Amino acid sequence: MAEHDTTHFGFQTVNKDEKVKKVADVFHSVAARYDVMNDLMSFGIHRVWKLFTIELSGVRTGAKVLDIAGGTGDLAAKFAQRVGPEGEVVLADINESMLRVGRDKLIDRGLGHRVKYVQANAECLPFPDNHFDVITIAFGLRNVTDKDAALASMQRILKPGGKLLVLEFSKPQSTLLSKAYDLYSFRALPLMGKLVANDADSYQYLAESIRMHPDQETLKSMMLTAGFATVKYHNMTGGIVALHVGNKA
Repeated sequence: MAEHDTTHFGFQTVNKDEKVKKVADVFHSVAARYDVMNDLMSFGIHRVWKLFTIELSGVRTGAKVLDIAGGTGDLAAKFAQRVGPEGEVVLADINESMLRVGRDKLIDRGLGHRVKYVQANAECLPFPDNHFDVITIAFGLRNVTDKDAALASMQRILKPGGKLLVLEFSKPQSTLLSKAYDLYSFRALPLMGKLVANDADSYQYLAESIRMHPDQETLKSMMLTAGFATVKYHNMTGGIVALHVGNKA
């Protein structure tokens, strides 16, 4: 395989087309237990991270919002309540199983009719230029094969003055925390995956994909290169998670 045809799937080097299929298989496998595992893995703290993202988005009544890799709809549900009937919320995910789980969850909460559902690849988003006020992607960017293409695609469809929020696992800020986090990630996560979701391999990939994801400063630089005028990031839980916020000029 030529170097430009390959990418990372966790710690493995694979063909880019192969990564797309492998990531799809992971999320087809974990979709049904995704919410339960999120609560277990993060001890429920993922809800605080997502709430902080919602608050920093500044979404108001009438806004147009796109949640990419929106999975089971946590952010989309909050946005639907905030934008009101005159706003627009689109839940997009490349994975059909995750999109179905998210749609069913939102219907159960009485919000299904307030959200549009689109199966889409973040690298080539099927929306017009300058359309959305806010775009979010939570714990999804690390699974994208061509992150630069995805960031450029998001920048294109944001309105001038619009905001992109990238919530993602990142690099812990202390050596001690980093060592403890490694131990937890590579020992506990696969075991939880095996016991709860009957799938240790997918959660081994999760731990590996987090380590291969760009750190805080690298992702900030990538967002600036993609055309965002300003980019700031906020470390949470000691840098285990970071929220990057980029504004389009």
